[in-house]
Amino acid sequence: MRRYITEFIGTFFLVLTVGATVLTKTPLAPVAIGAILMVMVYAGGHVSGAHYNPAVTLAVLLRGGISLADAVPYWVAQLAGGVLAALTASYIVNPGSVPALSPSGRELGVALLAEALFTFALAYVVLNAATSRDHPGNSFYGLAIGFTVAAGAFAVGGISGGAFNPAVAVGAAWMGLFAWSKIWIWLLADLAGGALAGVAFLALNPKERAPLEPAAT
Repeated sequence: MRRYITEFIGTFFLVLTVGATVLTKTPLAPVAIGAILMVMVYAGGHVSGAHYNPAVTLAVLLRGGISLADAVPYWVAQLAGGVLAALTASYIVNPGSVPALSPSGRELGVALLAEALFTFALAYVVLNAATSRDHPGNSFYGLAIGFTVAAGAFAVGGISGGAFNPAVAVGAAWMGLFAWSKIWIWLLADLAGGALAGVAFLALNPKERAPLEPAAT
């Protein structure tokens, strides 16, 4: 249970920061988002693995770092944290009506590709920096993960919304930032990116195929 609560807390503060910075149009929002993810990874990594992202959990599941019995409660905790954070951010900022991102035509394909690519990058970094046996107990994984999200947000945030995380996408839809009718774009792209990262990690690191010990997940 402590692992699930840790996932809830980390996802909550990630989505709260996303919502508060985007709704107030903070110029350096990607820096704040990457920073809060970094510190929450350091805070909860030793407890839950600090996924805070259903796509990352899927990648870790595919690489054998977590069981399905744990992955499902992780997803529930992450989505619950994202929704509550979205409601909290909307209450704090009280932005009124905001334009919802609703890609169509060429923009739809571009958004799918951008989200999938940077979600792949995020999950790939998590798997290599936080779950690999080659450098157990390292101290750089939080920086690596946080800066991946910040880089992605700067690179394609203005194109796809820069969610790279189904919990963030659902939270963004609750805040009116993403159109509910197009939420499938982010869910599909982000989960696909996470799954591909898990497959790529095992293909490049075949010795990692054996399941991790529970304490290391």
